[in-house]
Amino acid sequence: NDSLVLIDAVNTFRREEGMSAKDAVVAAGQRRMRPILLTSLTTFFGLIPLIFETSPQARFLIPMALSLAYGVAFTTFIALLLVPPLYMIQEDLQALFRWVKGGKSGGEPATEANLGGESAATTG
Repeated sequence: NDSLVLIDAVNTFRREEGMSAKDAVVAAGQRRMRPILLTSLTTFFGLIPLIFETSPQARFLIPMALSLAYGVAFTTFIALLLVPPLYMIQEDLQALFRWVKGGKSGGEPATEANLGGESAATTG
């Protein structure tokens, strides 16, 4: 859910505010980081009493609570640290495929001409 919320915020910034992909990822990360952390931490800390329960009936639930709690903690950091770079990689690949097909240019790959240098074709 955390990554879906983050990607939805990125898409909303791009659609409604007309931001570039990089600016939208940064803005979405800034806006959604606290809600993502709060929901994940409350879930994690909500499972702590069950994890430390000592009754015989709870012994069957403790492994499930441990798995769920640490899974939530792990996926939170994955969502916050890996999803934004993966989104940018996906955007770069889409721009590259559009450029190769000769369609809409979402951004050309960097060449000497794009970067202000002279290419062999212009010095001829």
